[in-house]
Amino acid sequence: MLRPRKAKIVATLGPSSQTYEEILSLHQAGADVFRLNFSHGTHDQHRNTYEIIRKIEEFVKSPIAILADLQGPKLRIGEFQECAINLINDATFILDNQNISGDQGRVYLPHPELFKAVRPGVELLLDDGKIRLIVERASEHQIVTRVKVGGKLSNRKGVNIPGVTIPISSITDKDKADLEFALSLGVDWVAISFVQRSEDVSEAKALIGDKAKLISKIEKPKAMEHLAEIVALSDAVMVARGDLGVEMAPEEVPTAQKMIIREGREAGKPVIVATQMLDSMVHSPAPTRAEASDVATAIYDGADAVMLSAESASGEYPQESVSMMSRIITQVENDPFYHNLIQVYRPSARPTVQDAMTAAARQVAQTIPIKAIVIFTETGHSTLSETREKPKSPVVALTPRIETARMMCLYWGTLPILCDPISSLAEMVQKASDRLVANNVVKKGDHVIILAGVPFGQQSGANIMRLVEIDSEYKDK
Repeated sequence: MLRPRKAKIVATLGPSSQTYEEILSLHQAGADVFRLNFSHGTHDQHRNTYEIIRKIEEFVKSPIAILADLQGPKLRIGEFQECAINLINDATFILDNQNISGDQGRVYLPHPELFKAVRPGVELLLDDGKIRLIVERASEHQIVTRVKVGGKLSNRKGVNIPGVTIPISSITDKDKADLEFALSLGVDWVAISFVQRSEDVSEAKALIGDKAKLISKIEKPKAMEHLAEIVALSDAVMVARGDLGVEMAPEEVPTAQKMIIREGREAGKPVIVATQMLDSMVHSPAPTRAEASDVATAIYDGADAVMLSAESASGEYPQESVSMMSRIITQVENDPFYHNLIQVYRPSARPTVQDAMTAAARQVAQTIPIKAIVIFTETGHSTLSETREKPKSPVVALTPRIETARMMCLYWGTLPILCDPISSLAEMVQKASDRLVANNVVKKGDHVIILAGVPFGQQSGANIMRLVEIDSEYKDK
């Protein structure tokens, strides 16, 4: 399905989008990738959703990507005798290792790693930053704090510690079980949460192997200190602004977003911008003007994809949210300033044959009218190099592997199409033309650029380029 836009849409599925009809309507409205959030739902529910998506994929005859998002090590306090307390400013409050119900003066903290990680003066944020505590002293049994910003604190609220690298893995035992299950289904992408350093990414990649591609969610300020290494090891990154905005000052989040997008584009890795993009549409059929501008800003910045969370998972207007996001993206990409902007900040081609070829294809497409840049690929690597160039023409990726086709649904400006392997230049031109005509991408007289690697079928990367005029004799085989 050739969309009228290049940036992709990731839609989270949930109670508002769990039937065949509901998920199909989201795909038709513009969702390119579906996210299964393993912070919620059972394995049976996710299996059912996965099977529905694959049935829809068969119906629409076009690949659809599925992303499994792991919960990660969410830090939480225990429970209170009365379910909730009210913390008073400047009062003393203790977090300890006693697994008993809390009261006005203390609560259980089931994370022994934190007792060694904190130091006097460190700030603890509870309940998404609504409660702020300052550490006065800490031992292996308790953390004594002074309440800086009080308020109501109830059971199982989250804990964030800005500026501290917590000595725990980003992959919990629950994540390992969820990951094994997700990979057994056949998901295309896996996202890991609360990445702090490159070692977290290496651990996840070792578990995933070649069964899926890895997305690192940037939601800790500590991750920003190791951003280049994290991006280099990941297959894609996500700007997870929810938790990032808890530990980081609100005014710093937009700058962090731009830094992550720039780093991702420089490395040739897709970047997804997520969290509260159209949040008011959870309960309203239209977004605020500020939200529309937020989505537009992400696209102007060069984001490869934007994501809907509660809007499509549990909101009252999931289809309208996807449709609105698609319309905003299309409006931005039709702005001539957008094309000028992303070319001004286009990274230089890396000194490889593949990058030289994809950069040349983008330059040709800017010089003469080119209907599409066609890439024959086994792995998707050449496609990713081309999307780094952000060409005006759509990128049509022809591959014999369904796994590669699904994975490339996240790539900016890319239409993945299944195609039989090729063995000669003549067959390359014939099959490219046939597939483009069959998918209504081109018509007679249109010009396309074809990139491929020779020897054919050896994953050699793009090393030849051919300019082809579409002839009417090409028909779908």
